[in-house]
Amino acid sequence: MFNRQDRVLLEAVAELAYQNPFLPGRIDLEKKALGSESVDVDSVWSRRADFDVSTPNHTLILKRLETLIENSRSRLHQASTQEVSLFGDAALYLLYNRYSSPMADLIRDTSRMTQSVTFYDAFVQDLDGFFSADPRLVADRPAPDHLFASFFQIRRAFHMIFSYIVGVSMPAARLRAMVWQSVFTHDMRRYRRSLFGQMGDFTTLITGPSGTGKELVARAIGLSRFVPFDAVKKTFRADYRDVFFALNLTALSPTLIESELFGHRRGSFTGAVEDRTGWLEQCPALGTVFLDEIGEVEKSIQVKLLRVLQHRTFQRLGETQERHFPGKIICATNRDLFREMEAGQFRHDLYYRLCADIVQTPSLREQLDDREDELANLVTFISRRVAGDEESEVLSREVVTWVTEQLGTGYPWPGNVRELEQCVRNVLIRNEYNPPRRRTQSGVRTLVDRITNGELSAEELMTHYCTLVYSQTGSYVETARKIGLDRRTVKSRVDHGLSEALEGTSP
Repeated sequence: MFNRQDRVLLEAVAELAYQNPFLPGRIDLEKKALGSESVDVDSVWSRRADFDVSTPNHTLILKRLETLIENSRSRLHQASTQEVSLFGDAALYLLYNRYSSPMADLIRDTSRMTQSVTFYDAFVQDLDGFFSADPRLVADRPAPDHLFASFFQIRRAFHMIFSYIVGVSMPAARLRAMVWQSVFTHDMRRYRRSLFGQMGDFTTLITGPSGTGKELVARAIGLSRFVPFDAVKKTFRADYRDVFFALNLTALSPTLIESELFGHRRGSFTGAVEDRTGWLEQCPALGTVFLDEIGEVEKSIQVKLLRVLQHRTFQRLGETQERHFPGKIICATNRDLFREMEAGQFRHDLYYRLCADIVQTPSLREQLDDREDELANLVTFISRRVAGDEESEVLSREVVTWVTEQLGTGYPWPGNVRELEQCVRNVLIRNEYNPPRRRTQSGVRTLVDRITNGELSAEELMTHYCTLVYSQTGSYVETARKIGLDRRTVKSRVDHGLSEALEGTSP
C-alpha cells in the first residue's frame, strides 16, 4: 500500500518514537526519514545560551507524517499487518507531538497541576480517530488514560533533563542520555509494556566529583517518574513536584540522620519530645528519597539502609513495628566506594544493592576539553541566574575574558561548576577571581610559621588543622576519625576554613 519513500518514513518514525532523544542515533533516524531533504544539525541536543534549539528536521518529519497519516487512513484496510503496525507507531508519534506543547505548558505552569486537564477529551478523540482507521488497530489501541500519563511523563522527563543538565559538550550529552535511561531504561518499548510501574524498585547511584550537579541529576530522575492519570476526574493522581525528598547526610549527626530517615518515637533519644514521621514513611509510592553523600554514612546506618533496599521495610527509632517503604531511593557520592570498601568503611552488600543503575557526572574540565565554546555557554547560563537577562551578556564576556587572561584555558577547575559559579560572582563583585590554590601552594609552610611564632589562637589552629587534614582525606568522616573529633565539629571547622580561603584570609 505504501510506496518506498513513505515506508522508509514510517519505519524511521517507528524507531524515533522509542529512541533516546539525547543519543546521536536520533540524528541518523531523522536523516533516514527525510533522505536528501534532511538538514545538517548539531548531534548534541541541549539548551544553548542563545536559546537556539530549533529542530528543522523534526518539524519537517511531522509535516510529512501528518499528510501521510491523513491520506492513508481511508485506505488502511489495503495495508499488510506490518504496515498497519507501522501506521500505529507513527500515529502515536504524531499524537505525542500534537499535544507536546500543551503538556509543556502544564509543566511550566505549576498551578495547573492540581486542576482538571482541559485538553484530555480532545486527546482521546484524536486517539480514537487514528485507531479506528482499521479493525486490526483497535485491538492494539492503548488505554487513553495510561497513554496520556505516559506521554506526560515523556514530555516531563525531556523538560527536566533538558533544563537541569546544560552543556553542549559530548560529556554533557552522554550524561543527559544516561539520565533518560535511568527513567525509561534503554528499551522504551519494554518500559511501556511493563516497567513503568516498577522503576521505583531500582536504586540509582550518582557518582562524580563535588560540584558537578549530582543533585540536579537526582531531581531530573525523581521528578520524571510515571504518575497515573485519573480519566474520571481528569487529574493526575499525584503532583510530581511534591514527591521529591532530599537529605544531605553530612549535615546531620548519625542520630538525626536516623530520625530524619526512619522517624522516631517520643523519648527514643534526648530531645525526642514527640513522635516523628521520617521521610521514608512520608514518601509515597510515586515519590523519591535522595540521599546525598551516601559515602559518608556510618556503618550502623548502612545496615539499616541495606534492610530498606533488600526488604523495603524499616522501623522508627524506639519502635519495633515494621513499616513499608514504597518509593524510590537515589543516592549520590563523590567518594570512591571501591576504595572505601577496601578500607572497610563501606559495606560491600550495601554497594551491590546500590549499583543497579549508576550515573557518572563529568567534571567541568572534561566538558571544557571537549568543546572550546563550552565555557562561554555555561558562563552565560550562570550569568543569567546571577545578574538577570539584562546584564548577562556583558557579564559573561567579562568573566570569559578574565578567565582566559588570568587563569588560562587549561585551568583545572577543581571545584567544577560550583567553582565556576563563584568565579562569576567574584568577577561581578570585584572584577577578579583568585582561586584558593594560588594561596595554598605555600599554605602549609605559612601555617607552620604562624604556629611557631605563636600567631594563632586555639580556635584558629583547630580550624586550620581540620581544613588541612580534610584536604588530604576528602572526607569529613575520615578527618574526624584521624583527629578524634565529632564529625559535625569537623564539618563546621572545615566549612569555615574553606570560606576563609575563598575570602583570602587564610594562608
